[in-house]
Amino acid sequence: MKYPIGIQNFESLRMDGYVYVDKTDLIYKLVNEGRYYFLSRPRRFGKSLLISTLDAYLSGKRELFKGLALEQLEKDWTKYPILHLDLNNQRYDSVESLNQILDLNLSKWEDLYGRYDKEKSFSLRFAGIIERAAIKTGKRVVILVDEYDKPLLQALNDEALQDEFRATLKAFYSVLKTDDQYIKFALLTGVTKFGKVSVFSDLNNLIDLSMDERYQTICGITEDEIHHYFEESVHELAKSYNISYEDTFARLERDYDGYHFVDHGIGVYNPFSLLNTLSRQKFGRYWFETGTPSYLVDVMKQDRYPLPDLTQEQVTGDFLNSIDSMSKNPIPLIYQSGYLTIKDYDPEFGFYTLGFPNKEVEEGFTDYLGAPDFSVDEP
Repeated sequence: MKYPIGIQNFESLRMDGYVYVDKTDLIYKLVNEGRYYFLSRPRRFGKSLLISTLDAYLSGKRELFKGLALEQLEKDWTKYPILHLDLNNQRYDSVESLNQILDLNLSKWEDLYGRYDKEKSFSLRFAGIIERAAIKTGKRVVILVDEYDKPLLQALNDEALQDEFRATLKAFYSVLKTDDQYIKFALLTGVTKFGKVSVFSDLNNLIDLSMDERYQTICGITEDEIHHYFEESVHELAKSYNISYEDTFARLERDYDGYHFVDHGIGVYNPFSLLNTLSRQKFGRYWFETGTPSYLVDVMKQDRYPLPDLTQEQVTGDFLNSIDSMSKNPIPLIYQSGYLTIKDYDPEFGFYTLGFPNKEVEEGFTDYLGAPDFSVDEP
């Protein structure tokens, strides 16, 4: 079995024979029941693979979906022009760093669909590309943005730079509303949702999937999916530790399950840690060890947030689901980054109770915050 660890391109995953946990029934539903979406999920949770799968689907690449749910659901397999913007692989430490990546992508699209000299700003160029792509191909345009918030996260502690990034991205993404007649489908993904006075303040046409019960399992792996795709691997893991299958599954659940994106929802396993464990046949803190949450620690250092309160928070959905760039409370950021999850919900008062999703996150996060260079005030 070939485990798709770190594989973010759907076409290469399918062509090279990696296991694909079939999410294409949800992808078909997404495309055919709406147009503009936003999805927030923690890092290494499959957002880039989701974007790539949508790219392949809406490019009409039927052969890649053989044996998957979408093969039977889709009848037309129309090829649409795709504008795919990936903001993940860049260090955003200056205004120029964001300008360069936007200019590079716009220039590539202009090579395909042309450019008018009077289109000077990024937003005007983007709008012009969308219109010409639709007219040239006779098909409305698909827009896919991966990690839209990467520049904003990297500038959390630089207010002036974040203001610059926010202004640029707000104008750029506003085209999704003004060019509605030329757009077939749009999805923006990221770790966080910056709201209120930030980049989404004008995009009231976006459907936020982050806490949508219908799409709670569109990223990550469920218990049923483990049984369907990885049952043999779990048995092999049990043998390698000389413990029962039941005890092995219980440990997988304790260490990597527990993400809930809606109240009383389906438990979702961290796909990166689960796949690494099954591939290496060894339990470990794989997700946490791929990168410490430095931007979170910086925020908590700055605001002296008391650590014990992390798992005693009761918050509303509106507060939990959007980061106000002017707010000093780190809880929404910690939740959206995957270090806290929904544990309970009080429908009478509309409050969510938060907690660590699993043992991997709880031990890794508390150990990291307990390092000698980190301290917080006692409550």
